[in-house]
This record gives sequence, structure tokens and C-alpha cells, in this order.
Amino acid sequence: MPISGRVRWMLRGGTFLALAFLYVPILVVILYAFNSRRIQTWPIKGFTTEWFGKALDNSGARDALWMSLKAGLGATLVALVLGTLAAMAVSRRRFFGRDSVSFLIILPLALPGIVTGMALNATFREVFHIDLGLVTIVIGHATFCIVVVYNNTAARLRRLSPSVVEAAQDLGAGMGRSFRDITLPLMRSALVAGGLLAFALSFDEIIVTTFTVGGDQTLPIWIQTNVSRPNQLPIVNVVAVFAILLSLIPVYLAHRLTREEGTVTGGAAGAGAAARQ
Repeated sequence: MPISGRVRWMLRGGTFLALAFLYVPILVVILYAFNSRRIQTWPIKGFTTEWFGKALDNSGARDALWMSLKAGLGATLVALVLGTLAAMAVSRRRFFGRDSVSFLIILPLALPGIVTGMALNATFREVFHIDLGLVTIVIGHATFCIVVVYNNTAARLRRLSPSVVEAAQDLGAGMGRSFRDITLPLMRSALVAGGLLAFALSFDEIIVTTFTVGGDQTLPIWIQTNVSRPNQLPIVNVVAVFAILLSLIPVYLAHRLTREEGTVTGGAAGAGAAARQ
């Protein structure tokens, strides 16, 4: 249906307002990272890059960044394993209560983070008597990272025809070989995209982390702790810029991967190859 010029301009204006609503506050933080004064005033009186060097020399920020990277990688690994297994079980098998299982898997993403954090804290400390630290952070983050991997993998599996795997098995390929040579290559991009999104979610998580972190600090918690300290505020702004960049990279890569539609043409050729080996 053709769109009139007036409607086209209204759509463009609405898009611009939406982008401004989302990104103007982020732009303000980026500008304040170059503020020459410790006190934040608007308009900015002068610009400097000296805070970037001080941020790189800040041991607290470096330790918090390293903790966030370790927690993000650990949570992503757990989510990839459990989320993929759950997606394959729900998508490839029919059983009683399958819809309920799928609902329960995605529910943690909708639950309030503070409720999840309280529940995990009580479970770790009172039930299992586990000291809070990196392991508890990874487990806490994995509770919602699994949902991202599960959704990505399940969506890809729904687009893959089961006949490709069945053809390979009819030709003599075992379950392991058909998974390795056919199913896994066809859903590889979904796994990578889900892993990248899971890492991005884990990297900037703060609510669940507050209840599972123990004596260490992740980067978001370090920012929250120091943002109220006037002497640290310029460094906090710089660290926030680095956090934006580190979050942007995996989200951008995941976006590019999810735009690529999986096909089964390569899988059909792989079915014959798997059966011949």
C-alpha cells in the first residue's frame, strides 16, 4: 500500500523521537567522560582526555572489569549447555507438559530481578551454606542467560526440517554423527548469537548480582558504589563509556547473526556426507 508523503514524514519523526528518547542520556554520559571539571555542570565548560588515563590506572575498576568478564563468560558457558539441551528436548520431542516446561524455562526472564536475587541468596547461604563469590554470581546470571540461549536455539530448530537428520540416520549415520555434522552446523549461528546476548546481559546485570556477589565487585556494582563520590565521578563516567562499548560489541554481532536466515540446503548435503563416513 503506498504511503503518502505526510505519513512518511510522521514515521520518520516518530523514529527520530524514539532514538532520541533512548540515546540522548547515553550521549550525555559520553560527553561528561571528557569533562575537564570534576563537577558535572551543563553546558560543559571544557573538554579533556585525562580521565581516561586515570580510569585505566584505577585498580578497583580493573578488578571489577575482570570479575564481570569472568562472570559473563561462566554464565554464558552454563547457559549454552543447559539452554541448548532444553531447546532440543522441547523442540524435537513431544511429551506431556511440553508447553508447561517451555513456559517454566522462559519465566525467570520475566520475574523481578530482586525476587530472583533474594531467592538465590537465601538458597546459597541458608540451604547450601555456600560462600558468596564468583560461583554464585555465575549461577545467578545463568538463571536468565539460559532463557536467551533457549529462545534463540528453539527458534532456529523450529525452522530446521527434522527430515534432514532422519535422512542421515536412515543412511546409517548415528545420533552423535548426525548431530555433529548436520544439526550443530545449522544452528551454530543461533548458538553464537544467543551466547553473545547472554554475555551482554550478564555483563551489565546489577540487581541479581547485588544478592550473589559477596565481597567482590563487578563493574556495574563498582559504578553504582562510586557514582555518588564526587572525586570519583569523572572516572566513573569514563568507565561507563567502556562498559557501553563492551556491551555494544556482542549485541551488534548477535544482531548481525540473527539477521542471517538458516537454511537446510547445506544440511541435506551433510546428511549424505555423514552417512558415508
